[in-house]
Amino acid sequence: MTPRRRALAALALLAAAALLAPGARAQQVIADLSRHLVAITTGFAGAEVLLFGAVDGEGDVIVTVRGPEGDVVVRRKSQVNGMWINTQSVTFGAVPGYYAVASTKPIEEIVTPPVAEREQIGAGRLRLEPERNIPPETVAQFRLALLRNMERNGLFQARTATIRFLGQRLFRADIVFPANVPTGLYTVNVYLVKGGQVVSAATTPLSVSKIGLSAEIFDFAQNRGFSYGVIAVAFAGFAGWAASRLFQRG
Repeated sequence: MTPRRRALAALALLAAAALLAPGARAQQVIADLSRHLVAITTGFAGAEVLLFGAVDGEGDVIVTVRGPEGDVVVRRKSQVNGMWINTQSVTFGAVPGYYAVASTKPIEEIVTPPVAEREQIGAGRLRLEPERNIPPETVAQFRLALLRNMERNGLFQARTATIRFLGQRLFRADIVFPANVPTGLYTVNVYLVKGGQVVSAATTPLSVSKIGLSAEIFDFAQNRGFSYGVIAVAFAGFAGWAASRLFQRG
């Protein structure tokens, strides 16, 4: 049985158990992932994770995926004496390393703007605050630059992915992670929306982690930076010498 078939079979059992259990009416949406670990190994070229779930009754579904948070510095270059150099920078704190949204319909059609702002649904509604007080117009400019940079790198998904209903209660969506996805703990939030309001929500974790040789190299580079740099320079020098010898023989 393929992973997707196993996921759908698990969904059917999960939906039946949740919707038939006592008190199930209090939780109108349930969801899970086909896997909770994305393993980054040598040659990792991205990954796709299936999200599946069920709703109790009518409504639309929105899913947000947030990666590990950290500080991000946005720099502005200016031309000084004929050279382009960094002349201003703004540091934003608690920026998600990855962000994506999926929904059954366009976001603006199913949820009110105040609710979307409160739940930070959409990259444009993320609360990205600078670490120091600067004029609001400067914050807005650098914030837009941050969003553009993250979208350009594929870490903020520019388009809303599609959630598909399988019948009246079951739904599924594909979460796509690029090759440069950062490692860490991710949060997948699932919202059931009725009348423009969130009436139920579910959260499930996802981990992105390096394993195998790539993890050992990454750990060595992080913990022994000087030694890693020496080895990298030595290897580059040896590669250049070997290439020159080959050309001389040719």
